Amino acid sequence: MTTKRLLIVAHCPSPNTRTLLDAVLRGARSPEVQGVEVVAKPPLEAGPEDVLESQGVILGTTENLGYMSGALKDFFDRSYYPCLERTQGLPYALFVRAGHDGTGTCRAVASIATGLRWRPVQAPLVCRGPFRDDFAASCEELGLLMAAGLEAGIF
Repeated sequence: MTTKRLLIVAHCPSPNTRTLLDAVLRGARSPEVQGVEVVAKPPLEAGPEDVLESQGVILGTTENLGYMSGALKDFFDRSYYPCLERTQGLPYALFVRAGHDGTGTCRAVASIATGLRWRPVQAPLVCRGPFRDDFAASCEELGLLMAAGLEAGIF
């Protein structure tokens, strides 16, 4: 069995957003999934080489003034052209910690991912409003879905 790599690039400036990332990691690293290596990096440390070595990506960001975090935008700025012709069809998922509605954040990420011709595996997971414990359960499910889909060759 060939090991596949799932890259998680998430901006986590607070304990609550770190809780969401930890939940995504817990799901992605579930013992039920074999043959998927999970690599997690903050956006300012991740780059095009990480994307090029991966068979799937989960992006995580806060909603900042109706947009993605500056750190995630920086990741895209550095990765866009090196990945443009080489990662078409790459499956990705997005989770957003939104104090408001997350619409602008989702639109901005989708616009860049569409330009890269990446393929969303599901609608963005937007954790809206005051922090709730069930956000972590949804993020864990997202991580498991992505890893299991890679393992099964669905994505």
